[in-house]
Amino acid sequence: MSDEELDRALSQEHEIVPSSGFAGHVMDAVRRETSTPPPIPFPWKWAAPGLATAVALLSAFVLTAKNAAPSMTIDPSMVATLVQGANHVGFAWIGLSLLLAFASVKLSRVGH
Repeated sequence: MSDEELDRALSQEHEIVPSSGFAGHVMDAVRRETSTPPPIPFPWKWAAPGLATAVALLSAFVLTAKNAAPSMTIDPSMVATLVQGANHVGFAWIGLSLLLAFASVKLSRVGH
């Protein structure tokens, strides 16, 4: 396309007309959005005591473990007992089911 043809095409004014029903669809979408209630806020005043307690317990556990760390030794038989207990309970299946549940929730929320 030459410069002359491009100038001629751009110099002509064409009236842009929306398709039929466009304004109605837009206004319906606006009405839907305005009619939906606002999201429910997270109840921080009820969650704060539990979070504070969890942080305090975790801090106490870390400090206790830090102070007891020099005297602690890892016994291979204790590790083997823990692994056997986890296998007996079915920890691998529990972990797999939790992972699948988490993945399905995440994948279902991809478009939102």
